[in-house]
Amino acid sequence: MRVRVGVALLLVVVAAAAVNYLRPIPSVAPVHLLKATGVVPGDAPSLPWPARGSAAVGVAGLGFIATSGNERAIPAASVTKVMTAMVLLTDKPLSQGQSGPTVTLTDADVQSYESDLAQKQSTARVEAGEQLTERQLLQGMLIPSANNLAETAARWDAGSIASFVAKMNARATSLGMTHTKFADVSGASALSVSTPSDLLVLGMEAMKNQAFAEIVAMPQADLPVAGTVYNVDGVLGESGIIGVKTGSGLDAGANFLFAATATIDGREITLHGCVMGQPTLDAAFAAAKRLIAAMTANLHVRRVISRNESIARYTTPWGNVSDLVSSADVDLVEWPGMVFRQRLDAKSLTVEEPVPVSTVEGSEHVVLGDYDLDVPLVTADPLYPPGRVWRLTRVAF
Repeated sequence: MRVRVGVALLLVVVAAAAVNYLRPIPSVAPVHLLKATGVVPGDAPSLPWPARGSAAVGVAGLGFIATSGNERAIPAASVTKVMTAMVLLTDKPLSQGQSGPTVTLTDADVQSYESDLAQKQSTARVEAGEQLTERQLLQGMLIPSANNLAETAARWDAGSIASFVAKMNARATSLGMTHTKFADVSGASALSVSTPSDLLVLGMEAMKNQAFAEIVAMPQADLPVAGTVYNVDGVLGESGIIGVKTGSGLDAGANFLFAATATIDGREITLHGCVMGQPTLDAAFAAAKRLIAAMTANLHVRRVISRNESIARYTTPWGNVSDLVSSADVDLVEWPGMVFRQRLDAKSLTVEEPVPVSTVEGSEHVVLGDYDLDVPLVTADPLYPPGRVWRLTRVAF
């Protein structure tokens, strides 16, 4: 009897062990080792905003930083031509240094020149039959700020100025420029209005285009009929300024959409800004320089994640451990007081086969301003499936 009971118990134990062994291997969720949010050290600095008008500043990569807070939509004046150039370059792309297709000027282009000249607008002399490359056309509208060449570009691209203006407004909408409305291609119309924050977005987008950035950084250019024309950006090269566009001549005051390079913690960074409604163009230039100096003094580049830094950890019930480490360094431009966010994007892992070292098992999502990065994470140590003893004897898993 005892033998039968013993055999029965043994069979039960064996059956239970077999069932236990054949149960699925449990998945292992990674544990995030970093804080989800943080604040860039320091208080947001007070910037030297202009006493009159309004302004906004930002940094390439990081994006918008701050605004003077009193923005309202006013005439953009010739800063409008930045959007004209961007639409043209979208429709007819140019590589850096490339001349592009040739435009033959017509009587309509001469009439535009004569009409704009009579109204004392900014112009560049043209003749019927004159041939301008796309690059020269852009130089003419951006460097001496020739209204008539902006009009020529619009007719060449879209067939009519009205059709081209529609493209400009569509592009403004796509960029989120909610306080901007274009009524013409040159900015001669007081109905072409915007704000510093909107134009800041436009300037940062425009300077990503190498052909555009190359042209606005030129102090002068040579055109077939107009001859040598000079950049109306009178502070080009000062305070690291590499562009972008001035706008003046309307009752609302002078505007300056600017970009400048600065060395921050050993890295060359591009600063962006826009001042609007200034008493004079010289006042706009001076306001831009003050903002550039203040930004340079307060910006920093910090390594927020280091290569091989432990970001998350897998710990298996059978005692196998492996960290997930960053596969790259992450250096970001920072502005005091900004919020830094990060999130682990890695799924639970079922270790049915060995997982080798350096296997990509997810990413760390990093957000700061306009920075929106996914950093691949790899295993620091191998992970192995559970052994027979653990699978036979496990209780709670």
